[in-house]
Amino acid sequence: MKQRVILCPLIENDGAWLLCRMPEDRGVFPGQWGLSGGGLEPGESIEAGLRREIREELGDRLEIDEVTPWSFRDDTRWKSYADGSTEEIYMIYLIFDCHATNREITLNAEFDDHAWVRPGNFGLYDLNQATRITLAQKGLV
Repeated sequence: MKQRVILCPLIENDGAWLLCRMPEDRGVFPGQWGLSGGGLEPGESIEAGLRREIREELGDRLEIDEVTPWSFRDDTRWKSYADGSTEEIYMIYLIFDCHATNREITLNAEFDDHAWVRPGNFGLYDLNQATRITLAQKGLV
């Protein structure tokens, strides 16, 4: 089984948190809303990897001015790919509080939509299990 260290930014701006929706045909949580983020690359520092993932998935215009390590956990998930293949992955999640100075998002192909969500409104979204756990631990749901 493959093992990955997953860097998860919990991005806040003006009292709202960023959620992204995965496409229906791929990802660990196809069609569901969750946090952005991804795997740490070999030789990469944790913060450099986090900032790379934010740039790759959310674009160059989103400005993150604060990054603070917050929590971690692990679990095993199945990832689906656009070609229909799947693989089981042991994931170690490193979760960071991040503050954005703006909301300028340009999604890459890993997501098909995004939303800035205030506490009390998370129930309007089909959240993936990992994000529900994170938001509950944070006291947001």
